[in-house]
Amino acid sequence: MPLHVPPAPAPALRSVLTALGSPTAVREAHTPSLRSVDGPVTPELPLPVHVLDRDTPAGSSPTTTLTGWRFLIRAGDRAVAAAETRLTPDGWAFSHFFEGPYIAATELALRQAEAMATPYQPRLLSVPELYMLTLWLHGDCTADGAEGNPAATDVLVPIAPAPPGIAAHRPHLVADLLPVVTHRLNRAPLLAQPAQPAQPTEPAQPAA
Repeated sequence: MPLHVPPAPAPALRSVLTALGSPTAVREAHTPSLRSVDGPVTPELPLPVHVLDRDTPAGSSPTTTLTGWRFLIRAGDRAVAAAETRLTPDGWAFSHFFEGPYIAATELALRQAEAMATPYQPRLLSVPELYMLTLWLHGDCTADGAEGNPAATDVLVPIAPAPPGIAAHRPHLVADLLPVVTHRLNRAPLLAQPAQPAQPTEPAQPAA
């Protein structure tokens, strides 16, 4: 079923179009595929990027923070790169171009979502502490893509490469996957702490 892609803020789209029209911005980008394109390129499939809030109280519904909008950059019939925008005090601004496994993995996740029987609004949900990115399929297709939090019945599709123990490109209900993610986040500080040195012990007394 077709996905209901939310419209990106006009200033965010304009900033990407301006960057694409700038030979300097394209030339300086770490994107050989984009620099080698001979022909027009267009930004498509804008997806709002939300970051999972780590400080959500235990037992509460998960909350997220919008950090940007991401566009796939298409040349002909293929995506060659992605463009990231960010919110600044002056409004939405272009951040950078990038390429790599994310491009093909995102297209695969979107194709999976389009094959589902239920219509969804696609978003991206990032968990930076776990180096994890998921395609977040929101059930309210009319919602503002920049607002709202994951509902228990929303679907998350981890984008490859996924963290160990979490299958990439396998759809999960939010109610099933986020408790696993939250548990890992709660353990992360403990895993990151250096081992404490052993306390000195009193030397053994010689036998009388």
